[in-house]
Amino acid sequence: MGSMFRSEEVALVQLFLPTAAAYTCVSQLGELGLVEFRDLNASVSAFQRRFVVDVRRCEELEKTFTFLQEEVRRAGLMLPLPEAGLPAPPPRDLLRIQEETDRLAQELRDVRGNQQALRAQWHQLQLHSAVLGQGHSPPSVATHTDGPSERTPLLQAPGGPHQDLRVNFVAGAVEPHKAAALERLLWRACRGFLIASFRETEQQLEDPVTGEPATWMTFLISYWGGQIGQKIRKITDCFHCHVFPFAEEEAARHAALQQLQQQSQELQEVLGETERFLSQVLGRVQRLLPPWQVQIRKMKAVYLALNQCSVSSTHKCLIAEAWCATRDLPTLQQALQDSSSEAGVSAVVHCIPCRDMPPTLIRTNRFTASFQGIVDAYGVGRYQEVNPAPYTIITFPFLFAVMFGDVGHGLLMFLFALAMVLAENQPAVKSAQNEIWRTFFGGRYLLLLMGLFSVYTGFIYNECFSRATAIFPSGWSVAAMANQSGWSDAFLAQHQLLALDPNVTGVFLGPYPFGIDPVWSLAVNHLSFLNSFKMKMSIILGVTHMTFGVVLGVFNHVHFGQWHRLLLETLPELVFLLGLFGYLVFLVVYKWLSFTAASAATAPSILIHFINMFLFSRSRTNKPLFQGQEVVQSTLVVLALATVPVLLLGTPLFLRRRHQRRQSRRRQPLDEDKAGLLGQPDVSVASQNCDEEKAGCLGDQEEEEFVLSEVFMHQAIHTIEFCLGCISNTASYLRLWALSLAHAQLSEVLWAMVMRVGLGLGGKMGVEALVLVPVFAAFAVMTVAILLVMEGLSAFLHALRLHWVEFQNKFYSGSGYKLSPFTFAVEDE
Repeated sequence: MGSMFRSEEVALVQLFLPTAAAYTCVSQLGELGLVEFRDLNASVSAFQRRFVVDVRRCEELEKTFTFLQEEVRRAGLMLPLPEAGLPAPPPRDLLRIQEETDRLAQELRDVRGNQQALRAQWHQLQLHSAVLGQGHSPPSVATHTDGPSERTPLLQAPGGPHQDLRVNFVAGAVEPHKAAALERLLWRACRGFLIASFRETEQQLEDPVTGEPATWMTFLISYWGGQIGQKIRKITDCFHCHVFPFAEEEAARHAALQQLQQQSQELQEVLGETERFLSQVLGRVQRLLPPWQVQIRKMKAVYLALNQCSVSSTHKCLIAEAWCATRDLPTLQQALQDSSSEAGVSAVVHCIPCRDMPPTLIRTNRFTASFQGIVDAYGVGRYQEVNPAPYTIITFPFLFAVMFGDVGHGLLMFLFALAMVLAENQPAVKSAQNEIWRTFFGGRYLLLLMGLFSVYTGFIYNECFSRATAIFPSGWSVAAMANQSGWSDAFLAQHQLLALDPNVTGVFLGPYPFGIDPVWSLAVNHLSFLNSFKMKMSIILGVTHMTFGVVLGVFNHVHFGQWHRLLLETLPELVFLLGLFGYLVFLVVYKWLSFTAASAATAPSILIHFINMFLFSRSRTNKPLFQGQEVVQSTLVVLALATVPVLLLGTPLFLRRRHQRRQSRRRQPLDEDKAGLLGQPDVSVASQNCDEEKAGCLGDQEEEEFVLSEVFMHQAIHTIEFCLGCISNTASYLRLWALSLAHAQLSEVLWAMVMRVGLGLGGKMGVEALVLVPVFAAFAVMTVAILLVMEGLSAFLHALRLHWVEFQNKFYSGSGYKLSPFTFAVEDE
């Protein structure tokens, strides 16, 4: 069988890797991605394993790589993509990479530290220059004002009592949001014995830490007295102000300003050289870091895999156990021989038996991956269980299209998916990080088939943006009805609704070649007709889908050798399902084929027949569809009810009988051995007791494997779930009718409330064309947002539920686990 129909055959292999070539062998296995290693040191702590030191060195290197990567991003640079196919480096290269990485990291730290120090120094010079160049000047003339205020001069006129006191100055800069609080606190603490001048810098200065431009407030404080000066310095220190020396003479301040400007120019030159050297170091990091990251990640993965291996008693080889597909065993053997050829001793591979359930391996490609993902989201299949994915490729888009059927909407979805399929190899499309886009791109082939099937069902429903199209001539003739019925002008004036009678010759010419006749879009009972058609179609599709699921269970029973389940489970399930709901489908099809449009008025009701089937009664007003219908219906109900005890008790009783036979066959050899041992007195008692203990252990294990109460409980749950599920699941398929009706009605409402209103506006051609532009834009936006996205998501979720609950639970357990091979593919990405 192909790998898509059921999972591939997987074997448990034991690898004997020479110690000298173990790293090379595991590295080659990582490149191929063939095996999944089993941890043979599960009871050993991670800190006590053989290669824990190497793993720690790789982790330390990854931390250094993170620092280098952040420095590159901080400089506004991007790391290039690494080359494809980089191998894991030899263990001897680890020391070289570590030394070069540490040297680069230390150079970056030193250069960054020097750059920060130079920027901070340059920032101080800029602030000092701003303070000296802001135009602050010490007060020389003072004038009195009426009453004390904050502008009252502190300096007396010449010749006053305080003429011998010397005026001191404190100049500096502070952040703008602190200036008001600083000024207020200075005034209150010094009780007004100072003059403070605050001014905003004319140019913004670059912050040395963040690099963003910021505005500063410069201040000049004049005071006298030592205590006042101490208070001022303490307050400015609390506000983290930058305080600079300020000379009283104008000439001295001018000379200091020129000196500061010269120092600033020299510092800028040094800072420029530092930044050029930094760019050189970052250039080396950009060139060396991407391949190192890939190589160290691969090396770490190799050592982690080696930590899962056990060491032989002679310490000459490592022993590993791994799951591998049977078809890949020759490739595995050849790869290990090539990798261990330099060591002089070849690695050995051989299969070993195992009672554990092997992992599930199903190979997919870009087309089948999305469909397999739908199945795996429900649960990974058991080993060698039938895989629903090949059938989901057809049934999932089709059931979606039944609910989403519209030619226009399906065509838009198909074109969108086709564009993604055609552009799937472009790097920009692959590397997109938007989560919504990646979701759509991952399911592009699923969307492609969903759109294509929606176009098909749209032609069946004869709907294109809710409008019917007359591709073929209609099967109904209004002219024939008008000519033969004698419709006069007075009759037409009195009757707003006209009925087409198929019994009139020439009115009904035959069924429409494909899909729904477009004349139904003009009928008042259009909705009633479509409801009847889609409801019956949903029942037919649902019963067919569930029956197919039960039939797929046959392949599971045959493959696993459970032949008793064919007779005790599959056959009763088919009789129960087809005897009740398969008969309902037969009634629908039989009624369609037996009654024509002319005799449709006398056709009996299928619903009443189905109800009478369970009541074992008949209706006088509802005539039978065929002779002997009551006998057939009663027989089917009795057969369906008779299958319930078979389904409930058959498997537990059969397993109990088989278990008793095995127990009896096991006791006979034991009795014979005991009789033989009694006749041989030379046999040691110890060996006899040992044999009895082994036999007892096997018997106890067999007893634990079969517990009648657990088997009966499991079978009872399965029986109840299946019998009730046949009813509820069949009703659940009516969502196909409900969602299809909702989609059609939303399309009709959107057309009537937007496009029809727009087409009715404006009497002139130019005005109508001008009005249709915004109307069509609104129609297009709402079509995409409501009918494509919202309705599409709703139909997708309902189709997903029909596959998970109604279809897959008939044969698919989903209790397995995936084969996760050791591979470097993720590291390369």
